[in-house]
Amino acid sequence: MNLQQDSDQELVKLYINGNETALEELLKRHKSKIYTSIYLLVKDQYLAEDIFQDAFIKVINTLRSGRYNEEGKFLPWVMRIAHNLVIDYFRREKRAPVITSADGTDILNMLQFHEESAEDKMLREQTHFDLRAMIHLLPDDQKEVLIMRHYADLSFKEIADLTEVSINTALGRMRYALNNLRKMMKVKEIS
Repeated sequence: MNLQQDSDQELVKLYINGNETALEELLKRHKSKIYTSIYLLVKDQYLAEDIFQDAFIKVINTLRSGRYNEEGKFLPWVMRIAHNLVIDYFRREKRAPVITSADGTDILNMLQFHEESAEDKMLREQTHFDLRAMIHLLPDDQKEVLIMRHYADLSFKEIADLTEVSINTALGRMRYALNNLRKMMKVKEIS
C-alpha cells in the first residue's frame, strides 16, 4: 500500500482503524513544519523536541480515543496543539519578558555589570516578581501576544499567523497589554 498518495484525512482514518504506518506517514509528512514552528517560538532544540513529542502524544491519544473531528484539517489542528503546548510552557516558566516603555527604555533593564548589593538584588527580584504578577492579570489574548513577542521573539506576522488574527489585531493586543502594564505600574507606585 502506497500511503504517500493518501490525503491526511485518509491517513488519519487508516491510523484510527489500526494502520500504524499511516501515522508514520503523517509524521514524516509534517514533522519539519511542526518542529520548525515550535523551535521558532522556544529557540531551544531540546525543548522544541520535547514539545514536539508532547504534541504527537496528544495527537495519538486524541485519535485513539475517537475525539478527533477536524476532518481535512490535520496540520492546522496539530499546529494548534503545538502552539498551545508552547504557551503552556511559557506560562509554567513565568519568565519575565523584556518590555520597553514608550521612550524605548527597557523597563526590566535592572541588571548591572558590577556586583549588586543584597538590597539591589532584592529590589530587582521584587520588581521581576511584581511584573510577572501584573502580566498574569492581563487578559489572555494580551498576555499571549506579549509572551510570544518578548519571550519567543516572534514577529507580529508570526504571532498573527499562530493566533489566527490579523497583524493589526496582534499589534493592538500588544499595545493594550503594554498600556495596561503601565497603568498597573503607576497604580503600584502610588500605593
